[in-house]
Amino acid sequence: MQRLLKRAERVGATGEIPVAAVLLDEAGRCIGHGSNRRETHSDPLGHAELMALRQGAWVLGDWRMNHCTLLVTLEPCPMCAGALVQARVGQVIFAAKDRKRGGLGSTINLADHESAHHHMHVIGGVMEEEASALLAGWFRQRRRILRGNEEAQTQTN
Repeated sequence: MQRLLKRAERVGATGEIPVAAVLLDEAGRCIGHGSNRRETHSDPLGHAELMALRQGAWVLGDWRMNHCTLLVTLEPCPMCAGALVQARVGQVIFAAKDRKRGGLGSTINLADHESAHHHMHVIGGVMEEEASALLAGWFRQRRRILRGNEEAQTQTN
């Protein structure tokens, strides 16, 4: 998780929300990784988890990932949680909880939902303080930048 947080920090420096994910096979080898790319690629599906799943499916040559583990720095949103269920990922480990949009326990738990045909093991809160501090700091800086741009815009009008 420490490596993922470092990667997320680098992603945040590019203007993306600092989220990173890695997909491990049953032997613990990385078969997919991703970071948010919504802004960079103007892609509403550009979430770190989806990038990692896509790579993992390509490496495995299969969309079923029952024996895989996904690690991610932020609790997956409902879209990503649904994709994890569809991919039949065996285990998900995340750092920070997303109390506004979390799809694996904070607002809804798609892993245990009655409609889920696959139930994965979920562990949340691993290095939560560090991940939450990274995200909070990024959003604080982002708001400062946006406020500065608004003030500059007002002064030029």
